[in-house]
Amino acid sequence: MSFSLKTALFTVVLTLVTTLCKYFFGPEITLSGFSPVLAIALFSGFVFRRSEWVFFFSIVALLVSDLSIQVLYLNDLFDYQGIYAGQWKNYLLVLGCTYIGFIFKAATYRNIGLAAFIAPTIFFFLSNGLVWLQATEITYTKDLAGFITCLTAGLPFYKNSLISTLVFLPAILVFYNYITVRKIELRLS
Repeated sequence: MSFSLKTALFTVVLTLVTTLCKYFFGPEITLSGFSPVLAIALFSGFVFRRSEWVFFFSIVALLVSDLSIQVLYLNDLFDYQGIYAGQWKNYLLVLGCTYIGFIFKAATYRNIGLAAFIAPTIFFFLSNGLVWLQATEITYTKDLAGFITCLTAGLPFYKNSLISTLVFLPAILVFYNYITVRKIELRLS
């Protein structure tokens, strides 16, 4: 895929949807974590084999949405920061989910479903593991009970991440197929 009008449109749509999800769902704890970010990472792993594109959509969607939220926060129009200390760890975890897309490829519905379940699950355990190990605002005891408490606190985010990945991944695949080959199709051949 060369950079073209189709690529630009695809990038704008993914970035806009990511930003809107963060804006509308982020402040509400029951909806926080409902975002296309992991679906974008999986999609990139499914589709792109060349290094210059594989992380492009994930990075652009994350960075632009986080910068947009930060601008709103600095102007007292949003409740929390878009850019914060330690955020780079989440970026690395999201980009790591791209490799799950590499492993599963999107050739079958089974692989799409497995990847859509596995990526949020791995992200959940690793991100909450990092919170448990390094938390400064909330202190979890550094034992199994503290780890379980940390995981329990993260369950609403996991649920929303899992549901959103299951919703957004097929939508992104269909949208991509439509703008590139004018076919409404879920899988990639």
